Amino acid sequence: MRRAPDPTAPQAQGRTGASAGKWRAIALLTACCVMALSVWFSSAAILPILKRDFGLSAGWGALATSAVALGFVAGTLTSAVLGLADRLDPRRFFMSCCLGAAAANAGMVWTDPAGVATLGLRAATGAAMAGVYPVGMKMASAWADGDRGVLVGILVGAVTLGSAMPHLIGVFALDDWRATLLASSALALLAGLAINAHRIGPGHVSAPRFKAAYALAAFTHPPLRLANLGYFGHMWELYAMWSWMGAFLAASFAAVPGMEDAQRLAKLATFATVGAGAVGCLMGGLFADRLGRTAITSAAMAVSGACALSIGFLFGADPVLLTGLCIVWGIAVVADSAQFSASVMELSDPQYAGTMVTVQTSIGFLLTIVTIQLTPLIVAAVGWRYGFAYLAAGPAIGIAAMLRLRGLPEAHRLAGGRR
Repeated sequence: MRRAPDPTAPQAQGRTGASAGKWRAIALLTACCVMALSVWFSSAAILPILKRDFGLSAGWGALATSAVALGFVAGTLTSAVLGLADRLDPRRFFMSCCLGAAAANAGMVWTDPAGVATLGLRAATGAAMAGVYPVGMKMASAWADGDRGVLVGILVGAVTLGSAMPHLIGVFALDDWRATLLASSALALLAGLAINAHRIGPGHVSAPRFKAAYALAAFTHPPLRLANLGYFGHMWELYAMWSWMGAFLAASFAAVPGMEDAQRLAKLATFATVGAGAVGCLMGGLFADRLGRTAITSAAMAVSGACALSIGFLFGADPVLLTGLCIVWGIAVVADSAQFSASVMELSDPQYAGTMVTVQTSIGFLLTIVTIQLTPLIVAAVGWRYGFAYLAAGPAIGIAAMLRLRGLPEAHRLAGGRR
């Protein structure tokens, strides 16, 4: 009879030590991403206070959040073209961008909230995030060993939780919008310092350089075109939901007769809604590696699209019931996010995989600007009852694209043959 391996043997100890080192590195990277991303939605978190104290409109909130996305696109393209993530130690690049984001975000404390300088600082914050989010995913992938979907899912979950952090900070900062900005900047600063202790994974290699001539393959090669359409449908919904959930819940809670401390409870509910997406990312990664990427992305978009259509009918209703449905939406709306990036990497020729991911990310974030700007206009026209419903068009298109991709022979390259 074969004897079980001795866990105290040197070889077993080596494997155990390597595994422990891997998860320590991933845990530190995850924590740093959570802290760094707390600056992304800081302007959305303080918008209700700025509306009250300075008379700023929902349109200003849309511009501020869109400026972050535009800055992120510019930063991502610049980083890709110059190959910064490959030419520099990723930890140093990550650190530098964290410090830049912290400075730009904190700078809003000393500028006119309604001024052009504030929008410029928001754009600078987004540009700095180009050295955090994509670089973090690359650092996580360096530890992948048949579990890329899980690792990338963990990192996107960290981004999700970080995006929710300003709402939680706002609960404790109460009406001090400056304290929210400074606290989120302090977290980004801490992330920049802590990332230096991260251990680079054994799979770290230089990514393929950005090649503009290959960019059209994202639309001319059918499998890539369908994977990108799925991602664009997902992005049509995601950032508009994240950006306006706080305003939606604040207005809904305020409309409940006799509701006390509505604004503070709305901040907590918003944090729970957006933060719950971290659970969705982890679940999406686990199941996609086992059940297939097209299956999980389609299921997640079906749930999130249904939530977008129905959530408005609970406006002004029982806050517990409304928050419960919002949390379901928060889980589903981002559960598929990491799987679109993984799909493009698996479907691309390695020589231009970096270009494909850059194109996908850039266009996806440009698309978010449309829906972030469009949502307050639709709400002004038809109210919150139907204000989110139009977002369901994105998941509908995304599902159609991913199911079409599932039927192509190339889909067997996804998740080791699990479509």
